[in-house]
Amino acid sequence: MDQSLQVAERAHPHAGVAIASREPGIRPVTAQWAWATAGLSPMSTWTAYWDWAWHLACSPAKQGQLAIKAGRKYARLLRTFTNLPCDGCPPCIEPLPQDRRFSAPEWRMWPFNLVYQSFLLTQQWWHNATQGVPGVTPHHEQLMIFASRQLLDMVAPSNFIALNPVVLHETFRRGGRNLLEGMYNWAVDSVRLLAGVPEATADAFLPGRGVAITPGKVIYRNRLIELIQYAPQTDTVYAEPVLLVPPWIMKYYILDLSPPNSLVRFLVRQGHSVVMLSWRNPDENDRELGMNDYLASGVLCAIDIVEATFPGRRMHALGYCLGGTLLAIAAAVLGRRGDTRLRSLTLLAAQLDFSEPGELGIFIDENQLAYLDALMARQGYLDGKQMQGAFALLNSKDMVWSRIVQNYLLGRSGQPRTELAAWTADATRMPYRQHSEYLRHLYLHNDLVNGRYVVDGKAVCLADIRLPIFALGARRDTVAPWKSVYKVHAVTDAEITFCLASGGHNAGIVAPPGPSADEKSYQIGVRDGGAPTVDAEQWWRQMPNRPGSWWPAWADWLKQKSGERVEAGAVWRASAMLDPAPGRYVLMA
Repeated sequence: MDQSLQVAERAHPHAGVAIASREPGIRPVTAQWAWATAGLSPMSTWTAYWDWAWHLACSPAKQGQLAIKAGRKYARLLRTFTNLPCDGCPPCIEPLPQDRRFSAPEWRMWPFNLVYQSFLLTQQWWHNATQGVPGVTPHHEQLMIFASRQLLDMVAPSNFIALNPVVLHETFRRGGRNLLEGMYNWAVDSVRLLAGVPEATADAFLPGRGVAITPGKVIYRNRLIELIQYAPQTDTVYAEPVLLVPPWIMKYYILDLSPPNSLVRFLVRQGHSVVMLSWRNPDENDRELGMNDYLASGVLCAIDIVEATFPGRRMHALGYCLGGTLLAIAAAVLGRRGDTRLRSLTLLAAQLDFSEPGELGIFIDENQLAYLDALMARQGYLDGKQMQGAFALLNSKDMVWSRIVQNYLLGRSGQPRTELAAWTADATRMPYRQHSEYLRHLYLHNDLVNGRYVVDGKAVCLADIRLPIFALGARRDTVAPWKSVYKVHAVTDAEITFCLASGGHNAGIVAPPGPSADEKSYQIGVRDGGAPTVDAEQWWRQMPNRPGSWWPAWADWLKQKSGERVEAGAVWRASAMLDPAPGRYVLMA
């Protein structure tokens, strides 16, 4: 591993920044603060606040605009409620479509309609106040918008017994028993958190039981990955296999959930030979594993094994989220070498240009990364719970406050968990070096698209990807915004089929056909290789909206690229089995 470490340091000029933080005696105070704040830097927030406050104080024009907006909002509220009390009055402001806190009919009754609409108008005013202040840096503006949203979500009327009509109704109906049950739920959760015991997952959502149950076998294992080959479910299969690369920050079975929601099962039923990469959950002994290790011992190694399993056949490769980013790096490296083993590339919610990375970019600046480096230096890795905390903050009203209302105010414990929620809770760790490198080189410095990301002593050029590409974005994705995913058009002249699906980062991907797909939709268009590119907004406006799941459209695209079919049994019998699917690594705690 020492040799690997030396290679990683030569390949990544910024890597020493991360490694320095774990030297004895270096920044022990920062490490202590980082542990206490779960890796979130208060200095980043304070710096953003003073940047915003100073420039707002020096901008009388912006102050005047905000005063006028406040007056108009007050007038709207006053006009709406002139004839109070008025149960069922038409609201002067509606919540955003994704905001379900005030959807219950009880919120339409006086005085609660006045309470929630006052809150929504205040929320809207603060959004105006934290953006468009002359002189504030874009990153600080995003951080202030985020911080103000967090504070407002904390004081929303739905969080308080006296202001929430749903809680009051339940309290009167049950004689206060819901509050006693809520106190019990709070005590149980507090003890569990203090003891470090993870939340129990229903047996129906455990890998190998209710999820990750598509039949298959582990055909290869190294220190970093397992490769799972899935059993054919048709008499003949396409000769060219499909390699799936999930993100390393979560376990692979997002692509193999319960049978109705399994992309793997969908593929094998379409007649494809599918091989899944399953990442090992690293621990403190893996602290020096870096991005080069994940590339060489991960994706490139998987391509070698698939080639050996399917000799003489090219392969299709699919990457989801950061797995797609790493797969694109591998494809560019292979393209540079003249390696033609890849036949096509599918990138699901995968960014290559991180100039507009979405709300995760809020947590990425030098001060924040120094905090994370100090925290990881202490542990040797970033714990999955700490990553979950960041994702929870991005959607705190649903993942934090709504849950508090349900569990502790309404006393509803044991709410049914979905398989996606169970997968999200099944978090993995990330090695110190690798996590620091990908945050700095991809998110902070955007080295990949700017030709500064180095592999084997040479900068990776994404223009070396000359494969047909199917790229998918999701309309409500805040982790990998679809317009950021669309920037794949700017980094290569290859043929690109771009699909924009409804839903978010996870639900937009897990969108199987069938009755559940009735509310789903997608847009799809093709840019021929070398053809001019339209901007994202123009593309969105001109592409027709199609009802249903995007999976069949992608299956048709893959079918056109896949060539002949062969007997299914020969390849399946030829490969050895180390373990049955889902393998060992996905079960590691």
